[in-house]
Amino acid sequence: MKEDWDMDIAGLLSQHAKYTPGNLALVFEHQRLTYAELEARVNRLAHAMLDAGIGKGDRAVTVLPNCMELLEVYWACAKTGIVVVPLSPLLLATGLASLLGDAEPRIVFACKATLPLLHATATLTSGSALCVLTDGAAEDGYAEFVEGKSPSSPPADVLPDDVYNIMYTSGTTGMPKGIIHTQRIRAHYCTLFANAWRLKPESVVLHTGAIIFNGAFVTLMPCLMQGATYVLHRQFDPVALIETVARERVTHTMLVPSQIIAVLNAPNFDAAKLASLEVLLSLGAPLPVVYKDVLENCLPGRFHELYGLTEGFVTILDRRDAIRKRGSVGVPPPFFEMRIMAENGSEAATGEVGEIVGRGPILMPGYYRRPDLTSEALQDGWLYTGDLGHVDAEGYLYLVDRKKDMIDSGGVKVYPRDVEEVISAHPAVLEAVVFGIPDTKWGETPVAAVMLKTSAALDPETLKAWINERVGARYQKVSRVMIVDAFPRNAAGKILKRELRAPFWEGHAANV
Repeated sequence: MKEDWDMDIAGLLSQHAKYTPGNLALVFEHQRLTYAELEARVNRLAHAMLDAGIGKGDRAVTVLPNCMELLEVYWACAKTGIVVVPLSPLLLATGLASLLGDAEPRIVFACKATLPLLHATATLTSGSALCVLTDGAAEDGYAEFVEGKSPSSPPADVLPDDVYNIMYTSGTTGMPKGIIHTQRIRAHYCTLFANAWRLKPESVVLHTGAIIFNGAFVTLMPCLMQGATYVLHRQFDPVALIETVARERVTHTMLVPSQIIAVLNAPNFDAAKLASLEVLLSLGAPLPVVYKDVLENCLPGRFHELYGLTEGFVTILDRRDAIRKRGSVGVPPPFFEMRIMAENGSEAATGEVGEIVGRGPILMPGYYRRPDLTSEALQDGWLYTGDLGHVDAEGYLYLVDRKKDMIDSGGVKVYPRDVEEVISAHPAVLEAVVFGIPDTKWGETPVAAVMLKTSAALDPETLKAWINERVGARYQKVSRVMIVDAFPRNAAGKILKRELRAPFWEGHAANV
């Protein structure tokens, strides 16, 4: 039975449409919607899905780039109890088929670009799901699907612990891993992150990365809870981002490190154009300290950093601590707890490296249909992250690396991030990643893949010598430097280190 005080997100849009209907809710390209207009569009879609026989607990898959319709699906599912499952439009057919087979959707939202990929999967060709094209015409177009539907809120019996969405972390291994988030968890995203980012009804939030990834929800949810304005770009473009911040007087934006680096190196970069920013949030991977220093010099007092897992644990470095705790990723927010666990199972001492373990109100109930993986990740209510770190005397967390990325060179642990920080300090380097490759003497040896700044020219051997003169220990020296034109990335902009590493391990028994 639902109580009045229970936390869910089903009524958020209705709240603002009722009390602040004329406030600007959403900006996407030439479209500008008030809360009343957005509510009506979402309600029409909700009724359309219900009228098609899709109801609470059924899965609605999206295979879409950033678009207005994708956001409408998110909120229509929130209202009806339909479970939204956002998938990347960049998936290959085999990966997509694996995830569709696991999710078993009743409806799939696609576009012309992704429709051929969908039809290559057995899930749709067998006729088990209704496909709606957001930019299509004829009988399965989105406009036709919602045409004539009521703009009033649909009847719903949504409970806080009902599943809201499933976020898949991989579609390439043949082992789908869908992270379950409930309505209650997303409600905590609203309140937790609105407080953390000091988000107000007057705020303007810009998002330029793919909103199919969980990181997007750390600004989307609090923005719409507060009745603020959400500005969405179709895709990341550093030049367009800078101009949009200036034009829309954007107050909050969230970027992954590679995007921050691209903005700082954009031809139109001008700190004055970004002066309206109150919060510049970095997440997804550690931002090299050298770029944190650049941000603090040109945009002081804005930088926040979030370390977190979709499974449900975060730490936050607040802008007040960005200088004092340079290099840290902050502390757990209120209502969260964190431990650092040593290899022997005991809690690590201050400064000692161990696995980061945490719990809090956004912790997932588990992986979808994977009790085996759930029991590995969640132990006695604590999430074992697979990340390595240590805390200082004040409890601030310092990331070391992923367990799986750690290099074992002759029995000595080499943490790639330590070496990456050294390389990033070179004035010609744009981005760098370090990983281990097989070595007959040491088992593994570190190598570096480096992207140079556009105007830079640097010989790999020269850079290798520069790096090896500056690392803190002999075992951190790189055996090779590769200059690359671009890194493989996922749709969120994160570098896929495994794709760089895999060719070197082909034919070896080591787990890549």
